[in-house]
Amino acid sequence: MSNIKMVVLDMAGTTVDEKNLVYHTVLKVINDQGFDLTLDDVLLHGAGKEKYKAITDVLAACTDLAPVTPVADQAFAAFKEALELAYDEQEVGTFTGMELFFEKVRSHGILVTLNTGYDRKTAIKLIDKLHWRVEQDFDLLITADDVERGRPFPDMIEHAMKRFGITDAGFVLKAGDSVIDIEEGKNAGCGITVGVLSGAQTRAQLEQARPDYIFNAVTELDAILLNG
Repeated sequence: MSNIKMVVLDMAGTTVDEKNLVYHTVLKVINDQGFDLTLDDVLLHGAGKEKYKAITDVLAACTDLAPVTPVADQAFAAFKEALELAYDEQEVGTFTGMELFFEKVRSHGILVTLNTGYDRKTAIKLIDKLHWRVEQDFDLLITADDVERGRPFPDMIEHAMKRFGITDAGFVLKAGDSVIDIEEGKNAGCGITVGVLSGAQTRAQLEQARPDYIFNAVTELDAILLNG
C-alpha cells in the first residue's frame, strides 16, 4: 500500500466521459465571434483551466486581438448558456469501472476528491446527471467557484487538504488529463502526479509537465495506490 491519504481527481476527461463536449462548446462560442480555430487549439491552450481563463488564453494565443477581454466576455457569456444546453441534450457517462474504483480506493481509507475548472452549478449538474453523491460515491467536490485562483495554482488542492486536516501534500496524489492538472499537483507539492490519456491531451503533451506516471485511465491508479 502507498502512503497516499487523498487522491484529487479531475472531472471531465478523467473521471467523467463527456467526449470533450466542454471544449467543443468553448470552440463554438469562440468561433461564433468570427474566428476559425480548431479543437486542437482549444485543447492545447485551454484544457483543464477555469473556463473564462480558457477562453481568454485561447484567444490570446491564437488570435491577434488586443485586448482580448471584450471578445472573451461575450464568448464566455454565450458559453455558460451553450454548455448548459449541451449537457441537457447530450449523453454524459463515466469511464468503465469508475464507481468500483472509487469504492475500492475509499475502502482502503483513501479520500477521493473531485476538482474541476467548472463553476459549481455546472459541476453539480454533471454529477447529478451521473447520479453521483458527495459522501456516498466520493468524499468532496471542489470547483473553480470555491477558490480565488484556478489551476495551475494549488488553491483547490490546498482547500481539500484543509477540509480533511491533511497538512503534508506529500500524502496527496493529483491526477488529470491535461498539463495544467499536473502543474496544479506539482505547485501544491503533491507526493504523486499522474497524467491520464482518456481526455484532452496526448502523451507527448502530458510528458512536458513531467508527471510521475501516465496511465491510459485513472482506474489504473490501483497499481500504485493499492499494491505499491
